[in-house]
Amino acid sequence: MKAEMAEQVATFPAKYGRVPHLVVILVGEDPASQSYVRGKAKASEVVGIKNTTILRPADIPEAELLELIASLNADASVDGILVQLPLPPHISEDRVIAAIAKEKDVDGFHPLNVAALWMRQPCTVPCTPKGILRMLDSVGIDPKGKRAVVIGRSQIVGLPVAKLLLDRNATVTICHSRTADLPAVTRQAEILVVAIGRPRFVTADMVAPGAVVIDVGVNRDPETGKLCGDVDYEAVEPKASVITPVPGGVGPMTITCLMENTIECFLRKQEKAE
Repeated sequence: MKAEMAEQVATFPAKYGRVPHLVVILVGEDPASQSYVRGKAKASEVVGIKNTTILRPADIPEAELLELIASLNADASVDGILVQLPLPPHISEDRVIAAIAKEKDVDGFHPLNVAALWMRQPCTVPCTPKGILRMLDSVGIDPKGKRAVVIGRSQIVGLPVAKLLLDRNATVTICHSRTADLPAVTRQAEILVVAIGRPRFVTADMVAPGAVVIDVGVNRDPETGKLCGDVDYEAVEPKASVITPVPGGVGPMTITCLMENTIECFLRKQEKAE
């Protein structure tokens, strides 16, 4: 995907006079966030997108962050704006997300983009769910008619991925921490998407033989200190027909889809200008 996008972006300077420009705002010094932001800068370089990272201290007043976003909204040379989450507790994530112009919201988190997704209208699709569907397509898995189970109901992954699977005619069950007899539900899944944020939470006895397992979690293993997913990969891998590893599975796809979303925002702007 990156190679295809790089080819596409290489034609933009002749066509439009410039390449897409993504601005990433990082508040504070959370190590995981810093690593994600570096990954985004690296991917931008590969694809040929201009990337600007704006660093702000953790104690920045909310009003100052909102002013910064307003100035980026007004800047015609900026096509995509992303505020790296989580934000410090004194800043409202909802207010910050809503402050980003809908047409520059490359994360697909703006309330109007969320509404458009649920109403099946054109929108920016959140990067992780979009990447998950791409991965299914890449191995020829059509969700149509399949039983899909999503563990997790966040606005970032659980709810939007359930909606995308529904739109592809899967029969979708959303599970969460209050689901009764969770293993009985997950064993029904032909496609199992796990985004619960608990290391190695899904064990082999929770997975049906031949299931497609998508692990969205990124955790530190409490025993080894190494990165691990929400799925006990070693135990589940022999049972699954396909499974995504952590690290190296959903994460890189999320960043790749962010690049794609930035290009889409840029092209929509060019179409409007014509």
